[in-house]
Amino acid sequence: MASYLTDHLCPQLIGRDARRIEDIWQFFYKGAYWRRGPVTMSAISAVDMALWDIKAKAANMPLYQLLGGASREGVMVYCHTTGHTIDDVLEDYARHKEQGFKAIRVQCGVPGMKTTYGMAKGKGLAYEPATKGQWPEEQLWSTEKYLDFTPKLFDAVRNTFGFNEHLLHDMHHRLTPIEAARFGKSIEDYRLFWMEDPTPAENQACFRLVRQHTVTPIAVGEVFNSIWDCKQLIEEQLIDYIRTTLTHAGGITGMRRIADFASLYQVRTGSHGPSDLSPVCMAAALHFDLWVPNFGVQEFMGYSEQMLEVFPHNWTFEGGYMHPGDKPGLGIEFDEKLAAKYPYDPAYLPVARLEDGTLWNW
Repeated sequence: MASYLTDHLCPQLIGRDARRIEDIWQFFYKGAYWRRGPVTMSAISAVDMALWDIKAKAANMPLYQLLGGASREGVMVYCHTTGHTIDDVLEDYARHKEQGFKAIRVQCGVPGMKTTYGMAKGKGLAYEPATKGQWPEEQLWSTEKYLDFTPKLFDAVRNTFGFNEHLLHDMHHRLTPIEAARFGKSIEDYRLFWMEDPTPAENQACFRLVRQHTVTPIAVGEVFNSIWDCKQLIEEQLIDYIRTTLTHAGGITGMRRIADFASLYQVRTGSHGPSDLSPVCMAAALHFDLWVPNFGVQEFMGYSEQMLEVFPHNWTFEGGYMHPGDKPGLGIEFDEKLAAKYPYDPAYLPVARLEDGTLWNW
């Protein structure tokens, strides 16, 4: 993506009117014959966020005001809880509840599996899936063990903490459609806010099967990068939350189209927000979330102290809600000199195999 920006997009920005955001977006989108891929759309997103930052600063107002003003007082965010055991998760949940979070995602190690998605590498550590090295880490996966264990996790959380917080869970594309349908039905009594990515979304028609058999809300879309990826799921009302993020879907301009379309079908936003998306992306997302009428929730994993030193920000968190602040533009800066202390260090996301060695969806 860096090459796409520096070698292709940025040279074509020289001499253009930065106020013509829509025209520049269309130029880059329609001018790319091989359009809509994740690299193209992420690069367009970077330019688009910068242009909106410039325009809001020129208008001397925070971005959310330029978009149309706040639709709510704050942005509800959800955190991640994790642990090797249910007791670990309950301890982590209690800590986040005390911090004020109203929406909490729960993931847990599964007995009989060395590691799995969402499980931190140690007690008290945040979840970080990427690993350093020459090759991705291979992780074993057992659908049967997961399906047997996970309802016990939800049962423990609800029995311990009740139903005061929104409970979320990420299945990370691991199940087949019929497995996802059966699982969603089996957990309905725990009233999840959503089950995320229950099955791969390349074949979107398969979500009809899931939808027909469970009323557990469904969230999908963090790997989508245009409205065309989202269209069928939204139009057929096969999901309740669209997880696409402005970082990968053409920036604020692209994400507005998705959110506006979703609003026609009462589908709400629930944007992807992991710590591997920079604080600039989070700042832009918070402005968008504060404005967008059909907002649902925003993922927020937080950042290291070093990261926040490099990106001085203006957002606040209180009582489970975040606010982007009222500085003009995105309300965030970038310290290039300080960033030079932390050179790029490549890492890989894992891959998954079934117990018989079959490569599976990570």
